[in-house]
Amino acid sequence: MRSDEFPDNNEDSQFTPAERSAAASRSTWVSVAVNLLLTIAQIVAGVLAKSQGLIADGIHSLSDLVADFVVLFANHHSQKAADEDHPYGHQRFETAASLVLGVLLLAVGLGMLWSAAHKLQSPETIATVHITALWVAAGALTAKELLFRYMLAVAKRVKSSMLVANAWHARSDAASSLVVGVGIIGNLAGYPILDPIAAAIVGFMVTKMGWSFGWDALHDLMDRAADEAEVQAIRQTLLETAGIRDAHDVRTRKMGDMIVVDAHLEVDATLSVEQGHDIAVAARERVMQRHRVLNMMTHVDPFKRPDRDHLPLNPVAEKRPVSPA
Repeated sequence: MRSDEFPDNNEDSQFTPAERSAAASRSTWVSVAVNLLLTIAQIVAGVLAKSQGLIADGIHSLSDLVADFVVLFANHHSQKAADEDHPYGHQRFETAASLVLGVLLLAVGLGMLWSAAHKLQSPETIATVHITALWVAAGALTAKELLFRYMLAVAKRVKSSMLVANAWHARSDAASSLVVGVGIIGNLAGYPILDPIAAAIVGFMVTKMGWSFGWDALHDLMDRAADEAEVQAIRQTLLETAGIRDAHDVRTRKMGDMIVVDAHLEVDATLSVEQGHDIAVAARERVMQRHRVLNMMTHVDPFKRPDRDHLPLNPVAEKRPVSPA
């Protein structure tokens, strides 16, 4: 999910799972209220004002309302503690919710395209809309843009890809309302065909966004790795741990908005098993404190520097004394 929404910093460490869940719940309930009002206003006004574009936008708002309840359901279940059947927890409920959102958007978008295409085949049946439709479209545009900014701010603060998906869903609504507004203006100016054309553009936008969200979520469910910048940041944290000479085979896989890490850590071959274990424990704790890491599995390898190599492989660790965590 739009990993670029999450800059590489450690601000998310201040939020507990319960706090992230509460923030997600609050923002989603705000979205529920806004989308409920918009759905009623747009569909009723669209029917009375004879605007297919506004009706399509209302259906889009209705899909948002359904999506909000999907988010609330996933947010509740993703916070469940690990159990025997799910030893890594239930974080992937969020990823599954993003996939459902994507499929929902895809279906709604294709339905809009089909409806618009049918209308365009019979342009003589297109009626002139009432100016009320334009005012409703303008109000919907303002409400959706404000909702997007609010939800994205919350999503960035708690670093939730599921909330990012829902926020951009709201932004797609704002963009669709803008297109619908232009179509209504064109209809009022004497070009009735612009209203179903606007509905078709909205359908295309929704379809494209649904495909993007669904495809990203599908890859995450197939254990896609974290982005390269985050992997390198984790590796750097490992190298800065006292006693670690090098780290290799640092592999990651996304678990909802968290990351599961596997890494091979090289320590001096002359150390005891207990000392090597303590160094690995310290490295694991540092990574889990500094990054969005749910769990980290480590494998300790012996490191033997050739006598001819007078420079340490990991200068940061070389200067520090080796001691238990």
